[in-house]
Amino acid sequence: MLRVVSALRPLLRSPLLPGPKPLPRPRRLPRSFRALSSSAPLAASPPSAPAPAPGVVQISEEHLVRCAAAGRAPLRVAVLLSGGVDSSVALRLLHAAGHSCTAFYLKIWFQEDFRNFWSECPWDDDLKYAQAVCDKIDVPLEVVHLSDEYWNHVVSHMINEYRNGRTPNPDVLCNTRIKFGAFLEAIENLGFDYIASGHYAHVVHPPVENAEEPSVLQLSKDEIKDQTYFLSHLSQAQLRRLLFPLGCITKDEVRSLAVQMDLPNQARKDSQGICFLGKVKFSEFVQRHIGEMEGILLEAETGDYLGMHRGFWFYTIGQRQGLRLSGGPWYVVEKDVQNNVVFVSRNYYSLDKRRRTFRVGSLNWFSDSGPADNERLKCKVRHSPDFHDCTVTKEQTEENGDVLAVRLSEDDQGLAAGQFAAFYRDSACLGSGIILDSWDEMSFPVCAKALETGRMEDKSKLGKPVRIMNLEHLVKPEPEPAKVA
Repeated sequence: MLRVVSALRPLLRSPLLPGPKPLPRPRRLPRSFRALSSSAPLAASPPSAPAPAPGVVQISEEHLVRCAAAGRAPLRVAVLLSGGVDSSVALRLLHAAGHSCTAFYLKIWFQEDFRNFWSECPWDDDLKYAQAVCDKIDVPLEVVHLSDEYWNHVVSHMINEYRNGRTPNPDVLCNTRIKFGAFLEAIENLGFDYIASGHYAHVVHPPVENAEEPSVLQLSKDEIKDQTYFLSHLSQAQLRRLLFPLGCITKDEVRSLAVQMDLPNQARKDSQGICFLGKVKFSEFVQRHIGEMEGILLEAETGDYLGMHRGFWFYTIGQRQGLRLSGGPWYVVEKDVQNNVVFVSRNYYSLDKRRRTFRVGSLNWFSDSGPADNERLKCKVRHSPDFHDCTVTKEQTEENGDVLAVRLSEDDQGLAAGQFAAFYRDSACLGSGIILDSWDEMSFPVCAKALETGRMEDKSKLGKPVRIMNLEHLVKPEPEPAKVA
């Protein structure tokens, strides 16, 4: 049973991250959603556990349902279902644990605004797979429209950050503001005990007798797939409402369960890229919503004029692809946002250019105290199975309030302002913050000539680039070279 819920448009009571007001949304033609059934007001699932359906696989291995059981059953669980394998297995594990489940598919504007990129709408297949998974165990599926919320609280923030030369993480924002923000508020009064999803993470909730204690976000059993980094900026109020059934098992076990359960999507590939962006390339997203503005590429060490670029917002510190410069490899090392200049170098990985210290603001801790001053922790500065050993020091600044000064035990060239840094004590994630800057004396130096050239008002006086750059890529892809027999 599929129902379309169009009236759930809650207002977020307070932004979870500071930022400018949402941007005006681009005008587009209205697109009707193909409703497969009634859009009657949504009601929570009944308290009784669902009856076994024909062909339902009984799971006997206790560890497979440990993270789904939540210590008691039956519970009323709202399950976020994307049509992929992970969330589908999560739903089936919750069902096997005896919970009463209702599945929800969140429909976001990206999937319509980029409709003309494909012959078929990309979310159509997702919804069909989600419906087929639910039909096997007679679980109701609801479609919830959160397009305005996604634009106002994720996309606008991303666009403003890129325009200011920072690199946001949309997956963290999507989890914090949409999946477990706007959606959680939308179903707040519908009687669900938990919200569940297919994330690879584990939440340990306190026992009933100690209900005032905080819930703890722990690493997944699968260290490669672990997604605690993307969940590290949730609030304690959000965390205590969540279940992650896949936190106690590995990806290989998930794939095996999908085959055992005969899921219709068992062979689907994992989704990649920006949250809800689907098949749209990142450069297409940036071009559509920010546009292009021609600027210059300068060599950081010499100030030599190397060529042109489409706009600094297309480039991230450490980026190598897309520069189209000969004599490389070249890397983006700094950006002058005010003058739309990108500085590049071939010496990005020189030992004297490494970075290991940075400051973090917009701090969020799952417990009130957070880490101790000068405490030794582990941290992640990107989604990866790898950790850095680090030491953190609390500071108070006039501009950013409470910040954390972080010193890594080893160098990392990928520190980018606007990204998140998540902190861990043993297997527990303590929370995260947003990287403000890289501030030690080892940051990549840009020579005075390069800085002066970047500030020139009339850049036509620069003449021809020192090194020839193929400008064709600004209009169309570079043709493949002819093969020689």
